[in-house]
Amino acid sequence: MLFNRHKTSLVPADQALPGRETPAFTLREPHTVLGHPLTGPYPDGFEVADFGLGCFWGAERTFWRLPGVWTTLVGYQGGHTPNPTYEEVCSGLTGHTEAVRVVYDPAVVSYERLLKTFWEAHDPTQGNRQGNDVGTQYRSAVYTHSPAQAAAATATRDAFQPALTALGLGPITTEIAPAGPFHPAEPYHQQYLSDAKNPNGYCGLGGTGASCPIGVARTGA
Repeated sequence: MLFNRHKTSLVPADQALPGRETPAFTLREPHTVLGHPLTGPYPDGFEVADFGLGCFWGAERTFWRLPGVWTTLVGYQGGHTPNPTYEEVCSGLTGHTEAVRVVYDPAVVSYERLLKTFWEAHDPTQGNRQGNDVGTQYRSAVYTHSPAQAAAATATRDAFQPALTALGLGPITTEIAPAGPFHPAEPYHQQYLSDAKNPNGYCGLGGTGASCPIGVARTGA
């Protein structure tokens, strides 16, 4: 696997790998657990949320278990290289983080509820790492699709910080930014920890034990 000095610091755009015009692979399978298509178009009225919280294997499983989530898929987001491969992302030379795309029915589950799951499922104070997984690809991120999502992400972050501070943890380092291109990961990464694939596979995801008080920071989203 490639390794370079950018493993723990974001690569500048002018030093990123060039990538490719089209993906190096195709996703054809439906969701292994939920049975729905991985890529759009999605049902009318459903919404999309994008999160980065460490290794995307365990992160995806965390979200597909929530009622109201229609499909999930993992991919690469927040970087410079178009249509990267896993090996390229791991090199630190694309600028992407491992991300989970969540397609959900807002009549069943709110965006704030997704954010609560996001904040509580990992340690958002660790910068370019998550536990023993070290590198920019493991950084915490929320990529938003509307001003309402951005407001909710910021409000819940600010509401969660005191709970983390009380545990002796530092400031939240989560990147909150408008969603850019989402590049789906290779087929073998999709639903990697499902019973049909790797029920006992590696999951380095771990929360802090703190509770995010979403009821305190409602934004109307």
